[in-house]
Amino acid sequence: MTQYVIIGDGISGSSAAETLREEDPDAKITVITDEGEPLYNRILIKEHAKGKLPEAPISIHDEDWYQEREIDLSLNTHVTSVDTDAKVVNTHDSGEIPYDKLLVATGGTPTQLPVENSDADGIHHFWTFEDARGIREHAENADKGVIVGAGLLGIDFAAVCGAQGIEAEYLMRGDRWWRYALSGDGAEIMHEGMREVGIEPVFDSGVDHFETDDDGHVTAAVDPNGDRYECDFVGAAIGLNFNTEFLRGSDIERDNGIVVDEYMQTNVDDVYAAGDLTRFYDVLLGEQGQNGSWGSAKEQGRVAAVNMAADEEAEGFQWVSSYSITHFDFPFLSFGHPTLGDEHAERRYSDTEWRRIAFKDGRIVGGVLIGDLSPQSKFKQLMREQRVVADQADVLLEQSVDLDDLAAPQEQ
Repeated sequence: MTQYVIIGDGISGSSAAETLREEDPDAKITVITDEGEPLYNRILIKEHAKGKLPEAPISIHDEDWYQEREIDLSLNTHVTSVDTDAKVVNTHDSGEIPYDKLLVATGGTPTQLPVENSDADGIHHFWTFEDARGIREHAENADKGVIVGAGLLGIDFAAVCGAQGIEAEYLMRGDRWWRYALSGDGAEIMHEGMREVGIEPVFDSGVDHFETDDDGHVTAAVDPNGDRYECDFVGAAIGLNFNTEFLRGSDIERDNGIVVDEYMQTNVDDVYAAGDLTRFYDVLLGEQGQNGSWGSAKEQGRVAAVNMAADEEAEGFQWVSSYSITHFDFPFLSFGHPTLGDEHAERRYSDTEWRRIAFKDGRIVGGVLIGDLSPQSKFKQLMREQRVVADQADVLLEQSVDLDDLAAPQEQ
């Protein structure tokens, strides 16, 4: 009987456990997590923090789900090390857990700002269900906010402040929100959306240090220019530190995460990884990539499990990820790798509608859609087909995209 051990019960770990049970009905499967509750929807916890959803709809699995599938679930369990020679996982209180095949799906922990008083009361990071509970409770009683981190996670804090009636300044280091993926035209649509809910973008800013009161609660953020912003609520989202400390001393290759191939295999036999922390070989890019979307993590967990159960390279990971935002009166969606590319094509159609496509070597590698998301399936199809279409950007920027208007693909 094969013994599978999965470290992490996010969507990638849970997807892997479910797939392993389907692929290997007689196996022993153990899932270890340091969180105190089974799998929940990380996408919906932002809605809970905004005060829009109660806790119940956010939970995906209860403990009975694991019992029904004969999956051993260890909550509140911290992994201290992994011995890949002896094939055992060491935990803080359960001793050694042996494995035949191991999946690491531990995700990350929000990065703390490297500035004075960044650990003060009232400064929040957004990752776990417990984080969302704390943010909601504090936001309901806060008056003035500051948001730091001009990316996809930071804008969730802007939405929380807007929904909870907190006036806030959004301190950005550059001249626009998500400047690596958006030009000025696209970013300005997002800025206006923020302003409409009481969030004021502040450019060429950031945080030099925080001020606190005698009780250690944040009272102000001071930016590198010396400008002071009073606040009693701070949302910080500047990235993730991947949870790989317990792998120190192992031979598992790490490079800002765990390096895997397209089969989710690490460089060590019988050790796989899935989810946010993977630097995986992206067959569509032809190079190592990284992606933190929910759909990507779920698919990586499934693919890893298929290959673990088959004991061979049975299926590669090929996925076009997407990330959507529904905080404002208009929808927003990014797909693929919009921050990459050696060429870009974009068009603004109205005050709330804009499109940008990123190309690399003539092929679509990602993009951003604001207002009208309908072309996404066609752009993803072109990505999967790896067609050279940069020279036909005018067709892709038509309000209604018709792939029949593209010239037939040339023989490679």
